[in-house]
Parts: sequence; C-alpha cells; structure tokens
Amino acid sequence: MKFNITIPPKLKIEYDKELSLYKIALSNKNLPKAWNHLERCHILGQSYPREHSYTHYLMLKYGILTKNNREIFGQVIRLIVGGWKSFINRVPIGNTGGINVPPLKTIPIPHDLKMRLESYQK
Repeated sequence: MKFNITIPPKLKIEYDKELSLYKIALSNKNLPKAWNHLERCHILGQSYPREHSYTHYLMLKYGILTKNNREIFGQVIRLIVGGWKSFINRVPIGNTGGINVPPLKTIPIPHDLKMRLESYQK
C-alpha cells in the first residue's frame, strides 16, 4: 500500500498557482471563477492530506460566505474523512470536491490538469 504524505514540489507549485487564482477571483468578487479554481486545487491536491484538507477548509469557508448550508454540511463531512483517504491513497481521481459531486465519484480530469499531474507525480 502506498502512503501519501507530501505533495511533490513541482506539483505543489501548480497547486499554489490555482490557489493564488482562487484568491484573486475571490477578492474581485467573481465567485463562480473562485469556485472553479478551488475545484482545480482539489483535483491537484486530493492525493495529499495537507492540500486536500486545506482545499476542503477553503470550500467550507466559501460555503459560509455564500450561505450555502448544503455546501457547509458537505464540507464538514469531507474535512473529517478526506485527509486520511489521501494518506492511504484512496481518493476518487478527478473529483472536484464540492457537494454537487458525490464524494466517491471518479470524474475525468481536465486535460491541462491531467498533463500536470502525470508529469509531476512521484
């Protein structure tokens, strides 16, 4: 069994880029674009406990900001289980992390992110 602890440095750079784009969109009050970048952060970081949990934390904050009770509840549940699933390498690849997607559903990864993941993973 493979255990995931730390995101590869080059993939962390890609994750941080998406995180920066999220923050910019949020500061510009472009909520749909901000959410899209959070989903992309989730795809890039879901195999690594720290990034996976942090993305769900930001999704929880987004749910609070938008007063979306379903998202808030869903993110609390995902925060409880997401990190350990990353650690034991049992995440649904491509899942965007929001309440609009079942937590165990695998989804095709957008082409640009798939290329990044394939080139940066251990």
